[in-house]
Amino acid sequence: MPHPPRSARAWPIRHIIAGITVIAMTLVAVVLISLSWFGSKRAFLDMAQVIALNASQLTAERSRRMIAPGEAMLNVLASNPFIRKVRENEEWMLRTTLAPTLAANPLISSLYVGYRNGDFLSLRPLQDEKTRHYFQAPPRADYLINMLTRLEDGSTRNHLFFYDAQHELLTQRDQSENAFDPRTRPWYTQSMTNDEIVTSGPYAFFTNHQAGITLSRSARSGQAVVGVDITLTDLGKGLASLRMTPSAELALATPDGTIIAYSGATPPASIQPDGQPRLSSLDDLGAAALSRLWKTAPSSTDSVLLYEEDGREWLGAAFPFDGIQGLDLQLLVTAPADELLGDLARNRMHMVLISSVLILLLLPLGWSTGSSVGHALERLTDRARRMSLFDFSRPGSGSTRLREVGELNQVMNHVGGTVQAFLEISQTLGSEPRIEAMLAQVLEKLVEATRCLDGAVYLSEDGRESLLLAATFNVGKEAPECGAWPEHWPPPDVDMNDDGPHERITFELRSRRGHLEGLLVLTHARDPDHTSPEFLSFTNQLTGMLAMSIEARQFMQAQKELLDAIIRVLADAIDAKSPYTGGHCERVPQLAIMLADQIAAETSGPYADFTLNEDERYEFRLAAWLHDCGKVTSPEHIIDKATKLEVIHNRIHEIRMRFEVLWRDAEINRLQARLAGEDEDRAAATLNARHAQLQDDFRFVAQCNIGGEFLSDEAIARLHQIAETTWMRHFDDSIGLSSAELAKLAISRPHPPELPAAESLLADKPEHIVPWDEARKPAVERDDPRNTLGFDMKLPACRQNAGELHNLTIRRGTLTEEDRFAINDHMVQTLTMLTQLPWPRHLERVPDIAANHHERMDGAGYPRRIPGEKLQLTERIMALVDVFEALTAADRPYKPSKTLSESLRIMAFMCRDGHLDPQLYLYFLRSPVWLAYARDFMKTAQIDAVDAEALARIAEGK
Repeated sequence: MPHPPRSARAWPIRHIIAGITVIAMTLVAVVLISLSWFGSKRAFLDMAQVIALNASQLTAERSRRMIAPGEAMLNVLASNPFIRKVRENEEWMLRTTLAPTLAANPLISSLYVGYRNGDFLSLRPLQDEKTRHYFQAPPRADYLINMLTRLEDGSTRNHLFFYDAQHELLTQRDQSENAFDPRTRPWYTQSMTNDEIVTSGPYAFFTNHQAGITLSRSARSGQAVVGVDITLTDLGKGLASLRMTPSAELALATPDGTIIAYSGATPPASIQPDGQPRLSSLDDLGAAALSRLWKTAPSSTDSVLLYEEDGREWLGAAFPFDGIQGLDLQLLVTAPADELLGDLARNRMHMVLISSVLILLLLPLGWSTGSSVGHALERLTDRARRMSLFDFSRPGSGSTRLREVGELNQVMNHVGGTVQAFLEISQTLGSEPRIEAMLAQVLEKLVEATRCLDGAVYLSEDGRESLLLAATFNVGKEAPECGAWPEHWPPPDVDMNDDGPHERITFELRSRRGHLEGLLVLTHARDPDHTSPEFLSFTNQLTGMLAMSIEARQFMQAQKELLDAIIRVLADAIDAKSPYTGGHCERVPQLAIMLADQIAAETSGPYADFTLNEDERYEFRLAAWLHDCGKVTSPEHIIDKATKLEVIHNRIHEIRMRFEVLWRDAEINRLQARLAGEDEDRAAATLNARHAQLQDDFRFVAQCNIGGEFLSDEAIARLHQIAETTWMRHFDDSIGLSSAELAKLAISRPHPPELPAAESLLADKPEHIVPWDEARKPAVERDDPRNTLGFDMKLPACRQNAGELHNLTIRRGTLTEEDRFAINDHMVQTLTMLTQLPWPRHLERVPDIAANHHERMDGAGYPRRIPGEKLQLTERIMALVDVFEALTAADRPYKPSKTLSESLRIMAFMCRDGHLDPQLYLYFLRSPVWLAYARDFMKTAQIDAVDAEALARIAEGK
């Protein structure tokens, strides 16, 4: 492709590099600010971690100081001899020795001794109201001594002594029914097996519900265990003083979340169902951030965690707590991130403002450097923006002093033009169904996309080794119409003209299977751009799209022809199945298309808005050909049933044979009467009367079998009277039967009669009834859960009833209720078969159009009882032409052929009765369609004069 001429005044692109100065400074500022932010943040987090760790160590040290006096007291008491046995006269030693010690250590809740014999001695200060209330202490009582001794008879005696601050006894009382036994307590059992001090897990004291622990150890004598209860309430106060920020929270908790100490207000202990108090948990606390930290870091890691709770970021850490020996505790510390990092965020904003001011000060320098290239870049940016918005048109490009910008603008013009041509090719390939028009349009765009001079497309002929010219564009001289089938045709050629040498190049159009579909011939200027491998590769890809499109359209046409052929084969098979309905599946589509095309051509009247495009017309034509495809499942003996007794054959012959037997029986009776001495004339008269009666009865039965007239109640009664006549059967009727017939006979007649057996002349036997197979019972009733297609039909009680009386007493026609359902079932099968096919979108209404031609305008049709207002015009057309063809057909066994006037008159009454669409019938009546159809498909004798206006008045109910 040509390049724009270089200008001596053009600027190289390197001269505009200075324009990136501002961007570089911005990047540097961003990097420095980010590094400063993350470094300062890390320092703040490390400092917060150190502060939290110091708080953990300080709390641990404080807890050790709280516990140390209790441990010292235990060690002293364990070696004191006065605790070897409880003696009532030695309670003064407790008062004078231990009471001052307890007063000096307010964190000790109680001091007690448990003995091997079950005795118990305790000293408890009465410092809080809950403890005083629990023991019902006198107002001036300062501490309590409890002495429990076990007597020789196994009973216990429990003495309570209340003293004031001067160790004077205020009162004493006995407490009965105390089953307390220190030997069963964990602190006793654990200490008896351990020489060291044993620390119990934290729990709530039962007297004042405060959190605390128990320290115990065995006396040196081995006869007692000394214990001390230490309250931990001061730990919460210490945690409150260690808060890093106003909203910070600290808690000392067990692994299961039980709170030992909390920096805020701790909820009171709850009372369990057994009456024992229970310490509050983190979930009871209501501190969501602290609870989230406990759940996030349950293993007591000392790393700082960042998490979000209630829309706020928190920083927290969990530290292992070793302040109380023997207990697994952890200290949870958390604080809001915005409180910890508040100053840091403000410093970051100051740095951003300083950097922004510097950038603004240096902005004129960058602006002055890039002003010279601004306009050119803006034009390119605008062109790129339009291309990003899918606008690939070629606007006129302004002049520029930048060489690179000019070349880039030229390249963008070429790219835009190529993409625009490519899009137009794609649109044509996807929208133009006709292969000739598609090739002409695609060839034009392809020549433009490749910047060639002209082109031609040749396609192969089916079954021939030659090519035909299919499309040309801008060909100066006459292109050859056809040619042989060599490896490359036509051959490359070089022409000379005023514009310089031109070269012709040929590309093969091959399908995905490698079949040669044709050739593309392009003529282009002989320049480096068109001889490059990139040009050949690009053009090959475009020709590949063209070849695929040609193959796809040829394949679609072949598929369409194959589908039409299969449908015609199916229709022909249905017509060939019954010689009486032959041609119905062919005549209905032709009449339907004739009427639909006539209506679609209207520009005024009630059907002026009705149109059929190519897809809709093809959809309607397929539906018309498939409207009776369900008849492939209909039993032939029912479709062709010309008499009432016909099944596979006409059973009137069996009835006649029974009359023959009765005829012969009458003759035998005459001969027997003669042998018995009866008069010849009387016997002959009896015989003649019997024969006449048999002849008359059989003639009547045979006439009823025809089904040509309406059967009256009197005729039905006579049939039942005739059926009462019996004849004698001497042969076993169960031999010579198939296994299925034998099984059916065994069910209907488990006990066969003895031979000879009397048989009715006409009978409805149980074996005549064929029940429904539950597994294959048609799902056509409205309330059947298997009915997914909306059928609304009445299902007969049995699949078939071949009873002789049942069939002979049909009032009109030759079909029983079961036979009529079997014939109407072809509509059910039609809809079922067609809905199972994967119809494309433009053919998705084929099942409805095909299956709704037996619906009525009053909603009493079948198989779905669809009312007329819900039937589309194409479906009403199918209903009308199906009736017209059925009335005028001359090959139906159950009726004689009707003339045009008779058929149209019946249809007029069907309009009045709500069967057919009156408006459509009037249009059909006044159109030339029915007469053109009659001339092509009806006998000459059927074509008679028609009074259209009189029939119109009948259809309109006038």
